Amino acid sequence: MSLETLQWVSPLVIVSSAIIYVILERIFPYDKGLPIFREGFFNDLVLYTLIQSAILGIVINDWIINNLRIFFGTDSITVVRNLPLTIQVIFFLIIHDIYIYFFHRWQHRNKWLFRTHEAHHSPRQVDWLAGSRSHFVEILINQTIEYAPILLFASPEVALWKGMLDAVWGMYIHSNIDVRSGVLQYVINGPEMHRWHHSKGKGNTVNFATKIAIWDWIFGTAYLPNSKPKAYGLTSDDYPLSTTSTPFFQRIWDDTKSYVLQTAYLFRPVRKSIKIEPKNTPVVN
Repeated sequence: MSLETLQWVSPLVIVSSAIIYVILERIFPYDKGLPIFREGFFNDLVLYTLIQSAILGIVINDWIINNLRIFFGTDSITVVRNLPLTIQVIFFLIIHDIYIYFFHRWQHRNKWLFRTHEAHHSPRQVDWLAGSRSHFVEILINQTIEYAPILLFASPEVALWKGMLDAVWGMYIHSNIDVRSGVLQYVINGPEMHRWHHSKGKGNTVNFATKIAIWDWIFGTAYLPNSKPKAYGLTSDDYPLSTTSTPFFQRIWDDTKSYVLQTAYLFRPVRKSIKIEPKNTPVVN
């Protein structure tokens, strides 16, 4: 598939996948009764997914990575670009998945890094869109580390393929779909494990993998019980969240305020007694 074709196929696949997930959530809900326009829907779809992502895309790709390309002159380094495209995509998928597992786990151990990750764990209703809620500082760190090697050394198509796969899989693992992957869950991550990662209390110590579930099973952080989480979100009650009880247009205003407050919340003073996840090793069921 040519670069030009991929540029319009990629967003089409992402939007189509989102629509399919919404339909499957209605037919096979993991948690019954979750509305489509749940708490913080406008916040996550418009402010985090569309506006914040567009701005950060310019900052990361056009400013940071482009200046790195000019400074180091990486256009002349073609070792990776000469490999078959499939090999390039698989290589960067695996390498990034290993990185994100350990960095993600570190975020739950370190009070400073957990600040950047709080927003992602704040939704009390988890669905296909919930994974888009991430603080801009966390995105700056992770996507710069993720895409700098790709855009500097790989073929241009790799970034589009990886971005598309990341989006589709990110929506999938957060989706409110009652999936039972069986033995595949030992290899490929799905909602039945990742929704536990977003559960209140227990989730902060388990299931850090994104696409490849193997890392959790190898390093002792896998958790896959027969039960379902009773609640989602942060253990503290002072994080600024949206409401669901106000009229539609009032909710848009409330969501906008909550986005601003969630962005600013990272910069509050750090208490010495700040509560992050316990460091115990989870039991694999």
